[in-house]
Amino acid sequence: MSSESSSRRVVIVTGAAEGIGRGIALRLAKDGYDLGLFDLPSSQEKLNQLAASLQDEDSVRVVNVLTSVAEEADVKRLVEVVVQELSSLYAMIANAGISINSVLHENNLISVNVKGTFFCYKYAAEQLIKQGKGGRMVGACSIAGKKGMPGASVYSATKFAIRGLTQSAAADYGKYGITVNAYAPGVIETPLMERLDEFHTSAKGLSKDHGQLGLAALPLLNAMDSQRIMSPSWCHSSSLMMQCSLLVNRSYTVDGGCVFD
Repeated sequence: MSSESSSRRVVIVTGAAEGIGRGIALRLAKDGYDLGLFDLPSSQEKLNQLAASLQDEDSVRVVNVLTSVAEEADVKRLVEVVVQELSSLYAMIANAGISINSVLHENNLISVNVKGTFFCYKYAAEQLIKQGKGGRMVGACSIAGKKGMPGASVYSATKFAIRGLTQSAAADYGKYGITVNAYAPGVIETPLMERLDEFHTSAKGLSKDHGQLGLAALPLLNAMDSQRIMSPSWCHSSSLMMQCSLLVNRSYTVDGGCVFD
């Protein structure tokens, strides 16, 4: 291992195989961070392709771990594996989350979005405190965590919960030089949004081509035009949170002006 590679900062990104997580991983690799990428076993092929691309194009070190953030023991193992393979940890981006999973999806929403974020903060903080050099933790909120949305009560509640977790973690870990923030995107053109779109269009009896990606079926888009539907390449805010120690205890809205708070 060269001194150059061993001195690079290491960031874990959960939910990295597609969508926002993938966009964050691409941006952080361009910025020179080594990466621990985490996603479900069903996403192994996508995660392997992403890792190979980052290693070839950006010459970064990448470790893939496959399991669910909803399992505490697996999140603990994630941190341990990344530290063992890449020597240290600088930041945890707890990006993994779901929207609609099944008819009885409430427990899964809470397990993945809320408990998963809590476990990521918990075990990343333990490692960062052990290292004694500070660090960064970032959670995945949403505009649905800033304003309740029709038809999304439990999802919205989980995103409000992430704001609370982030604020409490910032208060708990600030004395160790660890900053904790969250990003709150609006409508992002991702596979998760397409799955959510399919759920709503089916429930309302609309065709899949109803509006932009069928997204007109979503209440949160009533006041938005198509120019405010973003791609995952917006992820500059996560990179900024990695670099600035003065950004603390904030949930940054990135939505083209859809929600004011």
